[in-house]
This record gives sequence, C-alpha cells and structure tokens, in this order.
Amino acid sequence: MDMKNINTFIYTAELGSFTKAAELLGYSQSTVSFQIRQLEEELGTVLFERINRTVTLTDRGKEILRYAHRMKQLAGEMQEMVQPKQEVRGHLRIAMSDSLCEEIAEKLFVLLQRKYPEITMKIVIAGTDEMFRLLNQNQVDFVYTLDRHIYHSDYVIVTESREAVHFVTGYQNSLNGKKQIPLQELICQPFILTEKEMSYRRMLSEYLASCSLEIQPVFEVGNTELICRMLEKNASAISLLPDYVTEKAVQEKRLVRLDVKDFQLDIWKQLLYHRDKWISPQMQAFMNVIKEVQA
Repeated sequence: MDMKNINTFIYTAELGSFTKAAELLGYSQSTVSFQIRQLEEELGTVLFERINRTVTLTDRGKEILRYAHRMKQLAGEMQEMVQPKQEVRGHLRIAMSDSLCEEIAEKLFVLLQRKYPEITMKIVIAGTDEMFRLLNQNQVDFVYTLDRHIYHSDYVIVTESREAVHFVTGYQNSLNGKKQIPLQELICQPFILTEKEMSYRRMLSEYLASCSLEIQPVFEVGNTELICRMLEKNASAISLLPDYVTEKAVQEKRLVRLDVKDFQLDIWKQLLYHRDKWISPQMQAFMNVIKEVQA
C-alpha cells in the first residue's frame, strides 16, 4: 500500500476537497483523483461520495481514515527510529488565544531556543472553534486554549490548569474596595473587552445572556496587555481578564480586581494535540520544555 496514497487520502478527507488537497500537496487535481481511485480499488471500497463537486467521506471511509492516521504515525516513528541521532530541528505550529502569546514568547520559546536552537515556531491567533478546525485539518500541531475544560477522545491533553478570571479596573476607580458589587450595576460602566469570539469574552456574553443582561463595550481589542494599559489611563473603564495577565499590575496597585456578587467563570488553560497526530521530535521537545517550566 503506497503511503503517498494514504497521505493524499488523509489530506482530502480533512480538507473535504480534491482541489484543496492538490494545492496543499503540490499535485495536480487529476493526480489526487487518481491516487484516491487507486486506493479505493486496492481496498475494494468507496472512500468518498462525490456529489455536485462536493467530497464527503462514506461511513467506511470514516473508519479507514482512523487506520490511515495510525499508519502515517507508525511510518513516521519508524523513519525516526532508523535515522541517526542528530540535533532536533523542525517547525512547530501552535494555535492559541492572544492572551497566551506572552507566556509562549517570553518563557517557553526562550527556553526552547536555548535547548533546541534549530526549532522554529509559528503562532496562529484564533478563537477556540477556529483552533480546533485547524487542529482537525492538521494545519497546526497544538492548540493552547483558554476556555471551558475540554475533554474529547480525539484530543490528548499535554498539560492543563484552572485559571482564575476577574473584572478589573484602574486603581483609582470608585468601585475599588466596594464589596459584592451587583452585576447589574457593573455592566453600566464603560467596558474594554477582547473580541467576541475569544473564549472568556464569549463565556461572559453567554453568562450575561442567561441573566438577561448584556454589555456594549466602548472598545474591543485582542491584546490584553494593551487593555491593561488602557485601564490604568482610564479609571472609569472595566474589563474581564485572567489573573495571570493582571497579576503584576494588581501587585503594583495600578489595577484592582473587583468583588462582584455571584459571578464566577470556570476557565481552563490546556495544551492539546490530535490523538492521531504523529509526535515529531520537535513536538516532543516542546512538550518536554512546557512540562519542565510547569513542574
């Protein structure tokens, strides 16, 4: 069984298109069609339904896709095993929320580069749904989420931690020191928030909707460090941010966390990869580093 055909099958299934698979693999569309047809003949079954230029996996095709992923993983592991040991090198692709970028860039990547200087990295900023779309289509190696706790049999959790999140404002805000602030009173204030598709912002909107409440922010931006600076300069503004983002400013009394009545969001930070993903040496190196940092 030709592994090129297996690889083409995986990409076609993940992208849902012969054309897109051909573009990504650098083949002509006719080559992709031929490879899929050759694989179908070899297996004696139809892998895709082809209706009006749409390509959809058959039920048998869905089953075979799992085997295809396992075959690709085993082939990669075998190739790695027989190659002579050498310095770990390669490229990593990680999808994450904007507020986790500083941790990756200033802590993890610095240590990774010190230990494995031949590894490069690309960060893709995305909302949670988009992250998992990219992961499922093998366009990224990991997702680093800040959202509800995610547990699914298709994904392997490398590391996770519960993260506290609070409403925060400038230290001079009149709400500083006030106990049990009613949510209805709080949402009347001017808010600076992350974009709607970002995890804890989305969860806030859902929570408020369950209470028949809504916030209309005066400013929206993905950069949490910028939000913190804006809060310091505008004492009346309020935001909702993870504690690890605001910790330094709170300790230095530039920002303050507000005591809001009956409000709590359950937020988790998780690093995950797809269970069918072949663990490349650079992926393993990154997982070793992140576990070392969090030990």
